[in-house]
Amino acid sequence: MSLNIQQLEKALQVRYVKLHFGLRITEDTRLPMNKVSAIRGGIGEMLLRANCIRDRKCGSCDFESECIVRRTLYSRFDEKPDFVTSGDSVGYVLECEDYGEDFYEGDLLEFHLILFGKTIVYFSQFLQAVYQLGMAGIGKARAKYVMASVRNTTGKDMLRGSEILMERYEVKTLWDYVTYRRRSFVGRALPDRICFRTPTTLKYRGKIQQMFSLEAILPALCRRIHMLDCFEGLECEMLKWEGIYPKVRTESSEQIAVYRYSSTQDQKMPLRGIRGGMQLEKIPEDLILLLLAGEVTHIGKNTSFGFGRYRLF
Repeated sequence: MSLNIQQLEKALQVRYVKLHFGLRITEDTRLPMNKVSAIRGGIGEMLLRANCIRDRKCGSCDFESECIVRRTLYSRFDEKPDFVTSGDSVGYVLECEDYGEDFYEGDLLEFHLILFGKTIVYFSQFLQAVYQLGMAGIGKARAKYVMASVRNTTGKDMLRGSEILMERYEVKTLWDYVTYRRRSFVGRALPDRICFRTPTTLKYRGKIQQMFSLEAILPALCRRIHMLDCFEGLECEMLKWEGIYPKVRTESSEQIAVYRYSSTQDQKMPLRGIRGGMQLEKIPEDLILLLLAGEVTHIGKNTSFGFGRYRLF
């Protein structure tokens, strides 16, 4: 094996909660094809409306260190890794793979919110923001909705009428997830395919990648896990794959651009990535364990917008 399993288990003690939201649309409307940006922007707006006391002048705010919006959407590292230069938050990930645009009264829109580390304690802030966004409306069309369901990491319903069942707020670790997924392969062939379900922005040797390769994927995954370790305050060395890379049987990739509106720059901005996948000859079991962790964390840039989501098959 090329990975020390004890070191891997230590690095994967990152805590997380994965929440599944079901939103019931209350009127005929139209939503953007890529909804994560609208959901993220809407949650941010609701948090600002509820919590900002300095007219959104963040740069000169004397309460900045205690700001709820800062702590939820832009949580700081306990110890910032040297390779982190951007302002991307590692505290949460949004997932929405519903690309439909026409919604009618009664339709259901579903998305996932994954909270990591200390961001987990701000669940009520996120929940209230999602609830208020339903009354304000999401996207340009201001589509209204009501919360139909909130389910926890293992799929249990957390809503009873208007009551939230906090005893069902289950906190797991990445290692919990990896061992659970590994058990699902017992008696079956080990996975040999990596399917990227959302656009992924990978940088390797200073260049943005136009196709998938393990030489770019694995360092990006190791950096992502190390960022979460630092966010949690876990004292772990950064993981590194030093074994032989499995041979690639097939690779497919297409370039994708997703546009988001930036309120700070008052303009639409493109987020670019590639989507597709790879089939490999044989993935060593220790490498499978590492890759399984990335199913939760996502990899690459713009993960808070849902980029970098993949699944092993």
